[in-house]
Amino acid sequence: MPRSARIIVPNIPHHIVQRGHNRSSVFAEPADFRYYLQTLRTWKNALGVKVYGYCLMTNHVHLILEPPDDGRVVGKLMRRLAGRQTRYVNKLEGRTGSLWEGRYKASPIQTERYLLACSRYVERNPVRARVVATPEDYAWSSIHHKLKTASAGWLDVDPCFEALGTSRCERARYYADYVSGGVKAEEEELIRQAVNRNQLTGDDSFVREIEARIGRRIELRGRGRPKKYRE
Repeated sequence: MPRSARIIVPNIPHHIVQRGHNRSSVFAEPADFRYYLQTLRTWKNALGVKVYGYCLMTNHVHLILEPPDDGRVVGKLMRRLAGRQTRYVNKLEGRTGSLWEGRYKASPIQTERYLLACSRYVERNPVRARVVATPEDYAWSSIHHKLKTASAGWLDVDPCFEALGTSRCERARYYADYVSGGVKAEEEELIRQAVNRNQLTGDDSFVREIEARIGRRIELRGRGRPKKYRE
């Protein structure tokens, strides 16, 4: 089956996933995670990409990124992240070859309806994987920036998070309740399938909006038929 073409739309948030080669570990030590985040911080500023959320698992990463007017910078950012991390790990381990799968996955997000849901999905990934009991227990996600248990100097504030309250403390409180609350299996499956298939995370009106913006029809495979959840 041919691979689905990625859809990158300027000035719209995207859910990005990239996995290790053959699902092998990418991050083994805390220094590995820190090196990736430093690269992300440096190059998101250099390329003008907004970062609204992230979660670094041992063998894959989730990012929520918004490109500027030139959507091609998402590809540039992902190449910098993959290339620098590969060289870093290869040098440490005396190895050669690719650290990552060849292609990252990308799903444009309907902001007003799904951006908060995608953020929750990303930051609850360690809980679904049964690595930790709560999202706050995991060190390598953006949850700590949003709840102000870590410095948030470089993470961008998305408009949906901003709308949760009139103060930093109020937004953090509402978001903590939102993330810890119950999540419908259908919502998680929609988000998972959308990014794995390089499709849109949104409703039919969002599909029509993006089709008008990019000037072509978008084919949605398997829409509306959730399967049993797989991590």
